[in-house]
Amino acid sequence: MKSMDRRQFLGSAAALCATAAISANAAQKRMNVLHIISDDLCNHLGCYGDPMVKSPNIDRLAARGVQFQNAYCQFPLCNPSRASFMTGLRPDTLKLYDNQKHFRDEIHDAVTIAQSFQKAGYSTARVGKIYHYGVPRQIGTDGLDDPTSWEQRINPKGRDIDDIGIVEVLELGPDGNARTVTGKKLEDTGGTLSWLASDGVDSDQTDGKIAGTAIEMLEARAKEDKPFYLAVGFFRPHTPYIAPKKYYDMYPREAIKVPEVAPNNKDLFPAAALATQKPMQLAMSDDLKRAATQAYSAATTFMDVQVGQLLDALDRHKLTDNTIVIFHGDHGYHLGEKNLWQKMSIFEESARVPLIISVPNNSANGKDCTRPVELVSLHKTLTDLCGINADLRTEGHSMKPLVQKPEAQWDHAAYSQVTRKIDGKDFMGRSVRTERYRYTEWDEGRAGVELYDHESDPAEMKNLTNEVNHASIVAKLQTLLRKGGK
Repeated sequence: MKSMDRRQFLGSAAALCATAAISANAAQKRMNVLHIISDDLCNHLGCYGDPMVKSPNIDRLAARGVQFQNAYCQFPLCNPSRASFMTGLRPDTLKLYDNQKHFRDEIHDAVTIAQSFQKAGYSTARVGKIYHYGVPRQIGTDGLDDPTSWEQRINPKGRDIDDIGIVEVLELGPDGNARTVTGKKLEDTGGTLSWLASDGVDSDQTDGKIAGTAIEMLEARAKEDKPFYLAVGFFRPHTPYIAPKKYYDMYPREAIKVPEVAPNNKDLFPAAALATQKPMQLAMSDDLKRAATQAYSAATTFMDVQVGQLLDALDRHKLTDNTIVIFHGDHGYHLGEKNLWQKMSIFEESARVPLIISVPNNSANGKDCTRPVELVSLHKTLTDLCGINADLRTEGHSMKPLVQKPEAQWDHAAYSQVTRKIDGKDFMGRSVRTERYRYTEWDEGRAGVELYDHESDPAEMKNLTNEVNHASIVAKLQTLLRKGGK
């Protein structure tokens, strides 16, 4: 028998304690859950109002579910965000702010979503990226997975990993201009802008293999009486933006619009807010910006097609009427707004995520919800929707009332945070989002304060902090921010 390490032992103990077996008849009546996660996906989707991006399958899921217009991650980086929403614990509770630490290093007996479903008699499995990979070369392995959460876990690996040497990677040339080069290692592509219009077909790619494997798992579970929780994690559109060439052809570069950036952009925001700007990205020509946006859009559409295959499999195996489907990104993503690319800001583009929850026979399906919600609440929400118990320590607020009635009264805000290191000093940026406003403090206000009114300024370009007629709003939101979701 293979021995367990400390994390596995502690996680197993958390999963087994204080559980009562439920009857087979009760288990049969419970809803299955298909939990789909996309990596680095922002709200550039058709169902979220982007006329350029082709996302017909996510769009059709939105049409048969509740689409949350104001959903936010708690930390715009893979590991902290994923650990937070899978455990239902905030980054500050986990003390997890980077891509290296495992959540059980701090909270040894944390209970994950999957473990809550295990306790209730569900089978639990995952395919692809649910938790983070410590370094890109771990793709195809467990990475920073939590093995005790799953009865089955599968790590497909496609030709996109083998094609890394021909990926175009953005760098700063000796002349001070940005350019792309090839021949980089995988570690050199995951942290910057990089892309490839790949040869081959969908099923050659890691995400294509993830979809194919998940479909096989759905087929097997359709023959079982036991309810299931299946988590499916797609890698795209995370950089490198790799997708078969046909998806690139859907986005002619000449038709892509580059975001307008104010000449005095640097003066409009606290330095900490723009601290993730990289010299190579600031030096990009408009043609390179179009190339990067084309690639990101192509990877998004490629991922969307894989989502469609999962939805078709639910229909084909007669699981649709008894399966809750939830789809979301792990955090948002910048595509040149304010001269920012990728993540690690707490502006709207980076903190906001697409979130769709489809519950069979829900009268609210097809509606939008504008209430501010948090990914940390997914644990409570999914267990609540299935009538099972979440761990008592789980944070956030069940969104079940909003799934049932999107316009229901909702007295909760959404909180996001991010780390900064400037001039040798480490500090935190914290932001609170209400239905109308975003309020942000850097280093508790010492490194800057921001207030944006989304009714008049959805792009967050006009900081209202120092305007006299907004003083009462600043005071109110400051109090709300310090409350921190408690």
